[in-house]
Amino acid sequence: MVQAAWGASHSKNTYLASQYRRLVGRRGKKRALIAVGHSLLVIFYHMLKNGTTYADLGGDFFDRLEPERLTRYYVKRLESLGHKVTLQSRVAA
Repeated sequence: MVQAAWGASHSKNTYLASQYRRLVGRRGKKRALIAVGHSLLVIFYHMLKNGTTYADLGGDFFDRLEPERLTRYYVKRLESLGHKVTLQSRVAA
């Protein structure tokens, strides 16, 4: 499962790759791989149980989940680097 998780974590713009990148900073590479492997097992279980196909949530799933939290994180990060940040809403065209 770890080898499958390694392959999934290095694919581009997928849910499992973004999950790996989120976890590797906090937990380390090995634990992140185990977590992605566990997610693969859960996905396989539900696919077999329900007889469905896999529908990837996308690489930006976690960004879409809590956009305000992501905005606060990036503002705080830029301010810690010495920038002054002013946010303006983008007008829909």
